[in-house]
Amino acid sequence: MDTLASLGDGFLVALTWQNMFLALVGCFLGTIMGALPGLGPSNGVAILIPLAFTLGLPATPALILLTSVYYGAMYGGRISSILLNIPGDEPALMTTLDGYPMAQAGRAGEALALSGIASFVGAFFATWGLVFLAPQLVKLALLFGPAEYFALFTLAFATLGGISSKNQAKAAFAAALGLGIAMVGVDGQTGVPRFSFGEVHLYDGIDFLVAIVGLFALSEVFIFLEHRGEDEGSKKAKGIGIGRITPSLSMLAQCTPTMLRASVIGFVAGVLPGAGASLGSFISYSLEKKMVDRKGTFGTGDPRGVAAPEAGNNAAAGGALVPMLALGVPGSGTTAVLLAMLLALNITPGPLLFSQNPDVVWGLIAALFIANFMLLALNIPMVGMFVRVLLIPPRILMPIVAMVSFVGIYGISGSSFDLLVMVIFGVLGWVLRKFDVPLVPIILGILLGNDMEANLRRAMTISDGDWSVLVASPLSIVLWTIAVVGFVLPIVFGGLLRRRMTMRRDAESSTSD
Repeated sequence: MDTLASLGDGFLVALTWQNMFLALVGCFLGTIMGALPGLGPSNGVAILIPLAFTLGLPATPALILLTSVYYGAMYGGRISSILLNIPGDEPALMTTLDGYPMAQAGRAGEALALSGIASFVGAFFATWGLVFLAPQLVKLALLFGPAEYFALFTLAFATLGGISSKNQAKAAFAAALGLGIAMVGVDGQTGVPRFSFGEVHLYDGIDFLVAIVGLFALSEVFIFLEHRGEDEGSKKAKGIGIGRITPSLSMLAQCTPTMLRASVIGFVAGVLPGAGASLGSFISYSLEKKMVDRKGTFGTGDPRGVAAPEAGNNAAAGGALVPMLALGVPGSGTTAVLLAMLLALNITPGPLLFSQNPDVVWGLIAALFIANFMLLALNIPMVGMFVRVLLIPPRILMPIVAMVSFVGIYGISGSSFDLLVMVIFGVLGWVLRKFDVPLVPIILGILLGNDMEANLRRAMTISDGDWSVLVASPLSIVLWTIAVVGFVLPIVFGGLLRRRMTMRRDAESSTSD
């Protein structure tokens, strides 16, 4: 009952005209960014962080705006997947298997509406899971000491690449690079500058917001400059017909059990470290195919093949918020960006968040419920308009991204030096993306590096330099075991899983053709 009472207080915080308007704007912008191939939730949230600071939003409204963008981008990723056969991001890959054949058969509107309803069911279930699971996880987190927190941070680095990671060595390199960047500045224990090279501006370290906007937003602009011209998506989007935009009652009745099963699977995948939306989407689709595809219709335009991955990946998106809010450890790339926003607002996620900032956390959770209903209301009647977003050429979009990035960062810091650092990170992000080095571990290293170092030093001080303190408690042993398994598992099974995902998509796409 205390949980429901806290949720009721959260609705009192969220149900103001300002917060409702920000949730609506976030849902709208997030859907647009999710629909554009290549942007995705992480880039969408990163691009709008400077805007939130430029508007001078307090903590709760700023988080409501960005989490609404997050949920909206997860919704929007299905649009290009269904209409163009181009996944907006990796979790939307499985939606192409049956969504694109439905669009080819003149049922694009039904596929888009059904995917919107499935996304609503998955996200709605995940938000309730967040309500009840996060406070319980907080009770467990109160058992953590410095050694356990160090093991937890190591687990976050070891598993963030997840099963879908293409190369664990590159993920480890990216994490090490992020930790190295976090060491720039004055040593908190000795007071000696480290890696500042005599530059006074670096004594306070690298601002993680500058790094995030540079790595995600500006690198996208540099990639556009490298590949000038109209992209494949806007070419294929011309002449698209939508057709009927409301699924029949019989279709909804057929897909309802599918959506419920996929929501449970996706939420568990989102909460577990290293799993994420990609695995949740793949498992939801695969299990549903084995359970209900008795006539071999999956891959040829079966509505259940659209409902399963959409409910799964949106439930995983909500599940990833659980470890971020309760433990301060992001469960996905986008929640890592949201973690940076929390830290920039001087709010520390973790066990004390629910007691020290209850208005923020419960207002945020209540706003997620509101955003879900807004997204459902937006996505069905406005499908045609969101489809036209795919016609926006990058030569118009990318200058807007660059302008928001520069104006926002300068508005936050008022320092031209930070703009230079942002450009350097933009070039770094562009180079790393060319070599398929993931950017999220870098952000995680910058965000958690100082806390990781502080907890290691604190544990060493308490134990008088005895390194065995890191594995002295059963909880730390469990965390280290999960970290090792989470890092090794993608090396053993990750390639096999990705090949199966690609082979299934190619095989079923060729069958539908």
